[in-house]
Amino acid sequence: MTQDLFRTLQKTVKENWKQYVLAVISVAVFIAAWHLYASYLREIDSGYKGYIPYPMDVAEALVDSFQYEDPNTGLTMSDHIGASLERIILGFLIAMVVAVPLGLLMGTFRTVDAVGRPIVELVRPIPPLAWIPIFIVVLGMLWGPVAIVALGIFFPVLLNVMFGVRSVEPTLMDAAKTLGAGRGQMFLKVVLPFTTPYLMTGVKVGLGIGWMCIVAAEMVGNYGGGVGFFIKDTADVGEFEYMYAGMIVIGLLGIFTTGVAGFIETRLSRWMGMK
Repeated sequence: MTQDLFRTLQKTVKENWKQYVLAVISVAVFIAAWHLYASYLREIDSGYKGYIPYPMDVAEALVDSFQYEDPNTGLTMSDHIGASLERIILGFLIAMVVAVPLGLLMGTFRTVDAVGRPIVELVRPIPPLAWIPIFIVVLGMLWGPVAIVALGIFFPVLLNVMFGVRSVEPTLMDAAKTLGAGRGQMFLKVVLPFTTPYLMTGVKVGLGIGWMCIVAAEMVGNYGGGVGFFIKDTADVGEFEYMYAGMIVIGLLGIFTTGVAGFIETRLSRWMGMK
């Protein structure tokens, strides 16, 4: 199994080495521009120089945040990451349990769509962040942020699943009927495999929104940890290099969760015979 994984990784690197090289170059250019701008602010003695630390200072703060406890909370960055991941995972699971079946039903049956669409279209334009105060009051410090994450992930998944169901090619449905497939077989062999890529697109978009929601929610209240709380806490005391370190962590966590979703999508597609 280890050899297969190594071969797959080697093949991926070989096929996409140009993209990886360009990615490294773009990151290097960004860091160089950041360093030059920070140096420029110090050269002109700008009043904003403290807000833009050097990249190396941020890197050191990032390492320190994992090694030492925050004096204000007694937590390390690992603890903050664990708290945020727990809320993201719970919110994601709640959103999936509700959005996927509802999307399949609304995409398949006009009656269900007629009942559910007015509510969906009424609530969907409201930013999830607008619900933070009421969710915290009603659901408390534990489930309030989880509900905000779930709401942020819910609509991208729901709408993409609905679109996927309605995009199933009629010829595939007719072919399945001709071969004697029943409703259950058509759903498992035609509708579900065809909808999976749309579902995973909704998952990827939803996870990005979910991370924005959890950071904003953690900034509002004291939840006993969380990367968003760490960012706000360090910004309040002027430790901006640590603030940027927290922002980098959020970006890396977003890349990680999206990558996991992409890996699952590939596995599901192969299992269902789509690739």
